[in-house]
Amino acid sequence: MSPRILVTGVGGFIGRHVVAALKESQDVTPSRIRLLLRDPGSPPPGGGPGAGAPPDVVRADLADPASLRGVCDGVDVVLHCASHIGDDERLTRIVNDHGTRALVEEATRAGATRVVHVSTAAVYGRGPFTGALPGELPLAPASPTSRSRAAAERHVLDAGGVVLRPHLVLGTGDRWVVPGLARLLGLLSARLKGCITRHSVVDVRALGRAVVAAGLSDRDRAGVHHVSHPEPVDCSELLDTVADRLGLRLPGAPLDIEEARTRLAGQPRALHHLGMLAVDHWFADDGFWSGVGADPGAGFARSLAEHAPWYREFVDR
Repeated sequence: MSPRILVTGVGGFIGRHVVAALKESQDVTPSRIRLLLRDPGSPPPGGGPGAGAPPDVVRADLADPASLRGVCDGVDVVLHCASHIGDDERLTRIVNDHGTRALVEEATRAGATRVVHVSTAAVYGRGPFTGALPGELPLAPASPTSRSRAAAERHVLDAGGVVLRPHLVLGTGDRWVVPGLARLLGLLSARLKGCITRHSVVDVRALGRAVVAAGLSDRDRAGVHHVSHPEPVDCSELLDTVADRLGLRLPGAPLDIEEARTRLAGQPRALHHLGMLAVDHWFADDGFWSGVGADPGAGFARSLAEHAPWYREFVDR
């Protein structure tokens, strides 16, 4: 019999793709997938006409620990994809830190054998990071959101769980990474030249498969893993591919990093993003993909080409 699996964050960017990967898996019986939804009125993902409603849905809120009581009963594996990202520092701490602690405690009480948590490489801080393996870098989260997510990791790791740290996640539903690069290029009205820093990227579909594989693996994967495509992408390729695939009009002459900083003077958010691009954020694989038998995908350029129609529509809106 396949394990019973609980998924949190199923209405979010990554969680939706984890649910899709579960439904495609030959090792999971659909009736043994349990989806945790926060909004009592929201429909579960994949429940449209002809799709059939998911058989097991529970309603609970990570911001309300009491509501989590019983959600893990009968569950073998918890795939924790929920997090709060926003300006409300108190809510971010309550959901990410306290909510994860309550969920892990509930999973332990119910006898779940594995918790897999989707975190972020942002817990390392600003960089540069060049070919860094898990365990080589100290945590230095620079924002309240990153600090709360580092705290969430601690609860999972203390319980013997698995923490996955992707860096840039792209794909259908991404409202931050590729749209943010497009906004930066629009502000510059030009491409960047001579930017050869390297960045780790993963297609959200591959990340979804990775989360499921970590949950189902017959080997103990406890600890931290970097989950990005094995080949990093250099900064110029990253930005040029976004510009080309989204059809951005950039009439200005290409700029080097210092010229770009000058042009973005007085725009701290854009300067922050440029500063991150200007140094390596390359997080090396520790053998995770081969260890769980998951496919990391075809790489950045092809992934972006496949998701480009969605991105063009989103950016146009």
